[in-house]
Amino acid sequence: MNRGLKWKLTAGFLLVFVAGGMTGAFIAASRHFPPGPNHAAISERMRNRLQFELRLTDEQVKKISPIIDKAALQLETIRTETGRRVHETFNEAHREIAADLTPEQRTKLQEIEERHRRTAHHGHGNRESPSPEASTSPE
Repeated sequence: MNRGLKWKLTAGFLLVFVAGGMTGAFIAASRHFPPGPNHAAISERMRNRLQFELRLTDEQVKKISPIIDKAALQLETIRTETGRRVHETFNEAHREIAADLTPEQRTKLQEIEERHRRTAHHGHGNRESPSPEASTSPE
């Protein structure tokens, strides 16, 4: 085996390793940040915890409820935006990686992405579907 062929094989294996690592990281991140409760559930949990731990009166709970509701809505928005940014970052990385892959490797990368989409959405009914332009297409 000549030196050039060894280098190409090593680079190819390295690219496949990196693509697999990124896919694994994406799967781990999506499992680490599963879709959470909606803002109503967050509000209720916050309200109950504060009422119990601070021994709030009904009047106090009534006064702070709008503040808790606002905070819960903001937290839900932040969580949704963060999830979308993570998804976009992995999509961009896969698009860049695909440029250095063989057609067979690109097909395999697409299969991995499709498998992840199916498993990520199974059981997470309130997660948004990726838009068509967000999907990775080989160049």
